[in-house]
Amino acid sequence: MKKEYLNIICCPYCHGDLELEIREEDDDEIIEGEFFCKKCQKKYEIKEGIPILM
Repeated sequence: MKKEYLNIICCPYCHGDLELEIREEDDDEIIEGEFFCKKCQKKYEIKEGIPILM
C-alpha cells in the first residue's frame, strides 16, 4: 500500500479516522501493519501491501 493513499482512507464501518501502526515498510510502501479506528475501536490489517478493510 502506498503511503500517499493514507489521507483518503477512513474506517469503512463508521467513517472515523484511522491510526496506523507500521510493522514493515519499503521506501514509500507499507508492507505489513495495522489500522486502528479511533472512533469505533475496530482494527484492520495490512498484509503483503494490501489493506484488509472488511
